[in-house]
Amino acid sequence: MFETLTEHHIVAALGFGGGILLGLAARLGRFCTLGAIEDLLYGGSDLRMRMWALAIGSAVIGSFALMSFGMFEPGDSFYLSIRWAPMASVVGGLMFGYGMALSGNCGYGAIARLGGGDLRSFVIVLVMGVFTYVALSGPLAPVRNFLFPQEPVASEVPPGLAHHAAALTGLPLGPIGLAIGAMICVAALSGSSLRQSPKSIIWSLVVGLAIVSGWAGTAWVSEHGFEALPVVSHSFSAPVGESILFAMTGSLRPLSFAVGSVAGVWTGAFIGSMIRGHFRWEACEDPRELRRQIIGAAIMGMGAVLAIGCTVGQGLSAFSLLSLSAPVTFVAIFAGAALGLRQLIEGFRSA
Repeated sequence: MFETLTEHHIVAALGFGGGILLGLAARLGRFCTLGAIEDLLYGGSDLRMRMWALAIGSAVIGSFALMSFGMFEPGDSFYLSIRWAPMASVVGGLMFGYGMALSGNCGYGAIARLGGGDLRSFVIVLVMGVFTYVALSGPLAPVRNFLFPQEPVASEVPPGLAHHAAALTGLPLGPIGLAIGAMICVAALSGSSLRQSPKSIIWSLVVGLAIVSGWAGTAWVSEHGFEALPVVSHSFSAPVGESILFAMTGSLRPLSFAVGSVAGVWTGAFIGSMIRGHFRWEACEDPRELRRQIIGAAIMGMGAVLAIGCTVGQGLSAFSLLSLSAPVTFVAIFAGAALGLRQLIEGFRSA
């Protein structure tokens, strides 16, 4: 079946293609989680937060359309096959958000900034990737497993909002998910700031398309191929560490969707920065700033492991499946980022 390319090459190419879309969205569409939070709290603008909501809504619609047509079994995804641990979502989300504020970017944003020549982001990517694996399978893994064990789903109902609603009402899963996705899109477009920015709407939909393409492509390869490859979409916590390992031991490790996704975001961001004429080499001149970014990246990497995802992994990919963990983790990330931003901007001064 795959005479020219192996299945590993195909899923890596799928990740690369979707990653390019995400990288372009970051550089040309200014799609950024921390930027959206900062704009909302301190900039008096909800545009980028509404962009994020529209991306979520469109990804939900696309993902549940795939389910309705039998092109994707949501139970095959990691987010709906692991029993939800609320405390892990809260603690991990708070850690990730706080670390994101300290470092100035999430993993996705750091890769996108690296594509524009920001060498500070190179440090963030490296530190985050290393500390992700420190908590995932390194020295801190036993502690994480003891405090927040990841166990398979024990019930017949996957830990998803739409799945529980379908079980309670007896209604079909697909229409419930499509209706929820449509409501999220309507809520996002209810503000005039987004409706008056067609460019922002388009880039939000591009992000949603990237997430859906990951589910569709890897599900197709998993169903028609011979390798036991996971059904995944984009995330930038463990995949960053996996990409570092591949860069060091590529002759011993097969390509993966994760490696292709990370490379795609960098490539798309580079292309976008060249299109806008924004590419320039930047480095950190303040050792205190570099220290803060390193500490933030380490906290962010470990938090992502606890929360089983980052702003993209939980905030978009898991949310597209309406996983129970996604909204809780997203709120926790928002709260952690708000705390970190307040520390940086206001220094915890009393009002």
